[in-house]
Amino acid sequence: MGGYAVPMIKPDRIRIKRAYDPPDPADGIRLLVDRLWPRGLRKEAAALDDWQKDLAPSPGLRQWFGHDPARWQEFRQRYLAEMAANPEPFESIRTLARSGTVTLLYAARDAAHNHALVLRDFLLGRFN
Repeated sequence: MGGYAVPMIKPDRIRIKRAYDPPDPADGIRLLVDRLWPRGLRKEAAALDDWQKDLAPSPGLRQWFGHDPARWQEFRQRYLAEMAANPEPFESIRTLARSGTVTLLYAARDAAHNHALVLRDFLLGRFN
């Protein structure tokens, strides 16, 4: 994608977890990567290290996708294109992942069709 070279990061260094799941010491640095705060989740219960809402899909793309599995492949391509067009904000996450575990937290119910999966692939340099 765009010829953007990504330094290697061990795949197990970037984890994905639902924001509603209890924190675990193995999570390492816990980053919420949703644009909107998860409904009903208390800030104390989230045990976040940071909220990186700017790493989430654009509002228009998020609304278009609407968590519709039929739109998953197109959503994935569009979100990858958004990230590739502006890769700099993602470098801080890569830097963290080179030195320890980073857990990307998301609120969606669908574990197989959510933006955190695409974000993880992007951070690891997996574009297909």
